[in-house]
Amino acid sequence: MRLIPVVAATLLLSAGSAMAQSSGPGVAVGATVGTPGIGLDVQVKIGPIFTLRGSLDRLSHSADQSYDGIDYNADIAFDTLGGFIDMHPLANGLLISGGAYVGSRDVALAATPTGPVDIGGQTYTPGQVGTLNGTVKLADIAPFVGIGWDDTFYRQGRWGFRAIAGVAWSDKPEVALTSTGGSLSNDATFRARLRDESRNITDEAEDYGLFPVIQVGVNYKF
Repeated sequence: MRLIPVVAATLLLSAGSAMAQSSGPGVAVGATVGTPGIGLDVQVKIGPIFTLRGSLDRLSHSADQSYDGIDYNADIAFDTLGGFIDMHPLANGLLISGGAYVGSRDVALAATPTGPVDIGGQTYTPGQVGTLNGTVKLADIAPFVGIGWDDTFYRQGRWGFRAIAGVAWSDKPEVALTSTGGSLSNDATFRARLRDESRNITDEAEDYGLFPVIQVGVNYKF
């Protein structure tokens, strides 16, 4: 039975140590990298448990993407500001984070078919289609929840390490599709087919509305 008081005393000493370390400098800046892109963070500690955090992230990436049987080059360009509250329930590095990303989050699409393609339920030749250009526009506000580790305010020294995983989500994206250089690019019926195709892409691009966030970084506290 003597083990119980010893364990209790050890836990109290550990918590006291974490609280003491957390009473140090209350402002930190950091650099991050992850799925939101390359970013900068500013953190302000408002107590032993809570930290306010602001972020600036930029993601620029190109990839091949197929929608409704057509192969596109997709250029992702996300420029976002973030505002979050990080809760450290055990007064150590473990955190639960909630907040939102705000800003422009667009995916530019481009395709030049080399064979017949189906657009809005009708088959067209490459000469009729020309080049397809489109934009997948996500909502400007994406709420976020996540869990991770940030020991910046809970350790000796100025430097801290951060790692977080979570998800940001938004409504179904808006898609606009146009054609240039084709014999039917200015045809009213073909443009109507393009609007139908845009709706098909919207359904397939719905996954963009659920964005995984995985991020690591280092911080320096003042």
